[in-house]
Amino acid sequence: MIRKFLFPIILLLIGYVFFISPTFKDVAAGVAILLFGMIMLENGFNTFAEGSIQKLLRRATDKLYKSLSLGFVTTALLQSSSLISVITISFISVGLIGMHAGIGIIFGANIGTTVTAWLISSFGLKIKVSALAMPMLAFGIIFVFQNKRSLKGVGNVMAGLGFFFLGIHFMKEGFEVYKASFNLAEYAIPGFGGLMVFTLLGIMITLILQSSSATMALILTALATGQITYENSLALTIGANVGTTITAIIGTLGTKIAGKRLAGAHFVFNMVTGLFALIFISQLGMLVDIISEKTGVAANNYTIKLSIFHTIFNVAGVIIMMPFINPLVRVLNRVFVEKEKDLGIEYPLFLNENALAYPQAALQALLDESKRLFEKSAFQIVSHGLHLHRTDIKGKEKLNKVIKRSREEIEVDIDEMYYNKVKIIYSKIIKYASLAQSKFSLTPEAMAAFTRIKLANRNVVEVIKDIRGLHKNISQYMFSENRYIQKEYDRLRKKISVVLREVYLTKKDEDPKSHLDRLEILKEKAKKSDAMIDGTLDKLIREQKISSVMATSLANDSDNVASISKRLIETAELLYIDSDTLISLTEEEKKKDKKK
Repeated sequence: MIRKFLFPIILLLIGYVFFISPTFKDVAAGVAILLFGMIMLENGFNTFAEGSIQKLLRRATDKLYKSLSLGFVTTALLQSSSLISVITISFISVGLIGMHAGIGIIFGANIGTTVTAWLISSFGLKIKVSALAMPMLAFGIIFVFQNKRSLKGVGNVMAGLGFFFLGIHFMKEGFEVYKASFNLAEYAIPGFGGLMVFTLLGIMITLILQSSSATMALILTALATGQITYENSLALTIGANVGTTITAIIGTLGTKIAGKRLAGAHFVFNMVTGLFALIFISQLGMLVDIISEKTGVAANNYTIKLSIFHTIFNVAGVIIMMPFINPLVRVLNRVFVEKEKDLGIEYPLFLNENALAYPQAALQALLDESKRLFEKSAFQIVSHGLHLHRTDIKGKEKLNKVIKRSREEIEVDIDEMYYNKVKIIYSKIIKYASLAQSKFSLTPEAMAAFTRIKLANRNVVEVIKDIRGLHKNISQYMFSENRYIQKEYDRLRKKISVVLREVYLTKKDEDPKSHLDRLEILKEKAKKSDAMIDGTLDKLIREQKISSVMATSLANDSDNVASISKRLIETAELLYIDSDTLISLTEEEKKKDKKK
């Protein structure tokens, strides 16, 4: 709603300024070119983000200082805090990193954005950047038209940097033209009033440009040409920091809870940093003067001094907020709570649009949601369908003893449990996997990885269907006076229980592959343990120990148990043992792409 309202107003405002001031075109063109350059930079680095950046994020966020450093370095290199934010939100959403790590990355990214100011003040305003931009554009566009994906990425990066510097050139030229006609610095507002007015102006400019880096470029070029005073530029810089937070909040209005929590942390950080800078602006200004004097920066070199100021208050904000990260996370968890859509009905937790930004993130989201469905819902339904408690199956007591003493009927409506706990999540998983397969250009191996996830979930649904029929007969014969049929159904309960326990141990073990041989043995046993195949049924009928009705039920249920066991084992292999292979397939895709 806010964007729809702002968009026509911004267009009308720009059109009006073009009408009353033709010289405005150079500044406007400079801003537009610079923004387009930043978009190309983001697209270019996005090409390489699927493997190296994501892998780095997963392995380098176990400590806060690592998260801060990662946020700083990646934002400084990529010149795009928005790209880092998108990746961070997607990884939080799929559970690859925690909220603490995400907050650390965002804090570091705020410091990383100061590199833009240093780049412009140190190089962009001191050399003829148009001379540097043109070759980069020429070579970049040549690379963009190559078929190889990695070369396209390099081309986008080079062209993006070219447009970035070209935008600065046009902005500087535009302000020089303005200086010849009238000086904006004459409208400078001193004191507290000027501080408030120019802070709000910085917020508004950032909202319009949707980029604090672009706002900083505009402020620095205006300052370099004398169009604004140094004091007013400090307030504009504070406003730019706060403005980018509001932009982030608007951008996460439609996202999941993880995105809202991270945007909330971003908002709190930038508001605290902005208030700190406003309250202590005089002291910070004096600190900038001291640092400038000690480092040999001229007293009238305001662009460098502004860059120092920008860096100081962002670093100070991180130092202030670091002790409060744990309380901040607790508050955000209370404020942003997942709403229950329907009482008693389970919905996906990990499947969201953010994770669809990259194939690895999407595959990890599917794995996490599939494991949750298998462990939380399917395990419960199967256990209760056997009239067994999950704690007994997961325990260490021998299953023979568990089966003998478990003679209490557990009331369970499998159809209702399927509808409430499985159906919606299963349908969302299948839809999400299909969407991911159509969204990305995948190799046959990577495509198969998504298909195998769908197969694992189909196995879960088939197991629940099979257990539904088995449950009715177990309920009947578990209490039968015929000890032979009771014994046979206890055998069936044990066969599935053995598989469930092994699956649980496989999931629990840090090295699930160590259970592979055991699972394979159980799978072979399941094929051969059919009562019709092993002769048990014929013997019971021949010796007239069970009736023909009992024999029919036992024959069908033996087949069901073999099928249930086989599907449970296959699902466990896919979700736990083969999961690393599935994730690495997109890495293999990248390697193959490089060889093309």
